[in-house]
Amino acid sequence: MIDGKRVAVVVPAFEEEHLVAETLRGIPDFVDRIYVVDDASPDGTAEQARTVGDPRVEVIVHEQNGGVGAAIVTGYLRAREERIGVTCVMAADNQMDPAELAELVAPVARGEVDYTKANRLITGEAWKLIPHSRYLGNAVLSLLTKIASGYWHVADSQAGYTALSLVALDRLDLERIYRRYGFPNDMLVHLNVISASVRDVPSRPIYGVGERSGIRIRRVAPRIAWLLFKGFWWRMKEKYVIRDFHPLVFFYVLGTVMTVLGLALGLLVACSRIFFDNEITTATIVLVALLLISGTQFTLFGMWFDQEANKELR
Repeated sequence: MIDGKRVAVVVPAFEEEHLVAETLRGIPDFVDRIYVVDDASPDGTAEQARTVGDPRVEVIVHEQNGGVGAAIVTGYLRAREERIGVTCVMAADNQMDPAELAELVAPVARGEVDYTKANRLITGEAWKLIPHSRYLGNAVLSLLTKIASGYWHVADSQAGYTALSLVALDRLDLERIYRRYGFPNDMLVHLNVISASVRDVPSRPIYGVGERSGIRIRRVAPRIAWLLFKGFWWRMKEKYVIRDFHPLVFFYVLGTVMTVLGLALGLLVACSRIFFDNEITTATIVLVALLLISGTQFTLFGMWFDQEANKELR
């Protein structure tokens, strides 16, 4: 318990029989409940979690694999059922420093923010410790997540070390959040729609502790990019059209339409010139340039208005 708020930790686990027990033993004493959600692991992950012998630990086993997001949602639902004041998420692979948990929990327990998340990119160690391909992939996805979620002040979108208030948990529609890798990104989109305040907390990257990652950046990055594209337009509709109108929607729509038309027309004209040797008129060049420049300007204005509209959620 911190500042009078009970604290729970959700530990999503899949094939982590070698590290889950060590992870659980490191969780601080101020944590009141620990929900280990075994996402249908074929190994002994659940058994290893039970051997810890900690009365705070409750092991929940999925009959079918649903993804890391599904495991986290199961833990969230259990915490909401028990009315836990602050619910954290900590991976079972021992890559999250338990000494940092209090720093994540404290702002949420004090009511300063609704959600805190670790940011491993702030420290100078990140480039040295994180594999470079993952670092660069994370940086790109973080930029896309800023645009999609509206939280322009947060980074390291793939970090799963988080703390969430019961107030925000009650307001979230957990059934709509993406259940697999990409959950942290979609979570931010949904938090923005309910106007939850979010804060990054500096975190030390931990690698080389025996963890295994089945994530392939080339495979998951396009999937998450598409998820964020859909999430962005869903947020525009939910937050700035249905719940409260804001003219920035027009800027984004006009910017997108003009940019797409400019690119399509430019490509068409270029192909016509290359393959059919057709002459390109000055008027056509001016039209393409006008569409692209106007589209870029409208999009940038939309981003600026979006940033201003969300500056109170820091």
